[in-house]
Amino acid sequence: MVAIIFGGLVLGLVVIGSTILIAIKMLRGDLSREGQRLKGEEARTLQEIYQGLDRMEKRMEALETIVFDRERRANGHEKNE
Repeated sequence: MVAIIFGGLVLGLVVIGSTILIAIKMLRGDLSREGQRLKGEEARTLQEIYQGLDRMEKRMEALETIVFDRERRANGHEKNE
């Protein structure tokens, strides 16, 4: 019975302590070299995604222009006939 109570107290202290450590790491940020490397890679990946989306947007605008010009020409030829 004493072992169960003692084990429960130790487990509770471990859970509370680890929760506090996680909270401190979240507030302070991960300053380790590995954490900095991962943040750098994440930033580069996000920049690549943003640049890719920007290029895709420009391509879509160009395609819309081509399609609308073709529609205008097609409608213009029908009206003139």
